[in-house]
Amino acid sequence: MGLITKSDLKYNDYSWTTYSLDNPKVIGKADSTLLNRNEGYEILYFINNFCETYKFKSKLQAIKIENMIRNEVPNNLHSQEKIKKWIEDNWEISNY
Repeated sequence: MGLITKSDLKYNDYSWTTYSLDNPKVIGKADSTLLNRNEGYEILYFINNFCETYKFKSKLQAIKIENMIRNEVPNNLHSQEKIKKWIEDNWEISNY
């Protein structure tokens, strides 16, 4: 189980479409796959994966990632790996 769950997310306007377990889009790490910023399961997975990678233990850190994705990550970045890199590069200077 991840650091946060659906009920912990700050924004409540996500869609919640499930994928089958054998879906090739679900590989377990940030990659060139596009991150749908409106899909709750994708955002939740991305945030929890990021938190696990950096050993974050605070839900506040997870919510900071959600806020950064929603409000700071440039709209021209779409892949998980590019969004992850942007968050890494801008963590300390974020407004959240």
